[in-house]
Amino acid sequence: MMKAALPGAMTAALRIVYPSQCLCCGETVDADDALCPVCWRDADFVAGSACARCGVPLPGDGEGGTGAPDAAPLSCDDCLSIVRPWAAARAALTYAGTGRTLALALKHADRSDLAPALGRWLARAAAPLVAPGAPGQGALVVPVPVHFRRLLKRKYNQAALMSAQVARVHGLTHAPRLLARVRATPAQDHRSVADRFANVAGAMAVPAQHARALDGRPVLLVDDVMTSGATLAAAADALLAAGSGPVSVAVLCRAVKDR
Repeated sequence: MMKAALPGAMTAALRIVYPSQCLCCGETVDADDALCPVCWRDADFVAGSACARCGVPLPGDGEGGTGAPDAAPLSCDDCLSIVRPWAAARAALTYAGTGRTLALALKHADRSDLAPALGRWLARAAAPLVAPGAPGQGALVVPVPVHFRRLLKRKYNQAALMSAQVARVHGLTHAPRLLARVRATPAQDHRSVADRFANVAGAMAVPAQHARALDGRPVLLVDDVMTSGATLAAAADALLAAGSGPVSVAVLCRAVKDR
């Protein structure tokens, strides 16, 4: 019994010396991978009514999800006018407040330690996409790739860190090298929607040595943030052109207008 109790005692002692900290601000919290009350209030998790094509929250009573089982999927105004090459999408949070802070920290502040917790949040959001009967059932989990020049500077691909966690949670195959960024592209910030799509057109491809792994299989495409959807569209187009089955999209954060 003493041997069994020892790890618990050691954990308790470590908690005194190294208390758990809020993922976002570093304040002391009661458990690992948690948010403090202030950051929790500032975290806009996507729940209730949301666009089935891009995951953006929609006005509603918070009970409808992406539509009742026997109702037509809900779509936002953008998805009524922009062709989305993927079948469905989900987002864990909106790109605002705590969500934005965490996404930027993971991407630009060398906070790779955030990836396991954020990946689990993303896995929960993605669950309907890979459930039995969903387009992504049995999917290969593929992160949006980073060009090697940017990877050398950033040291890791934040989407790949989260996609590994999503694959682990759902017992799916992780395929981080299936899709490659074959052309370096300037940052998408401050570009119009049309310029964003033009900037990334043809920038991704499936390497020939990995094409056979697709063979009609569904793909769950993972990224950190969706704004216009241009990058994800380029990635989905490349997968479909290489012979994948339906592509679904899961992102940590979805940018929302006027927020």
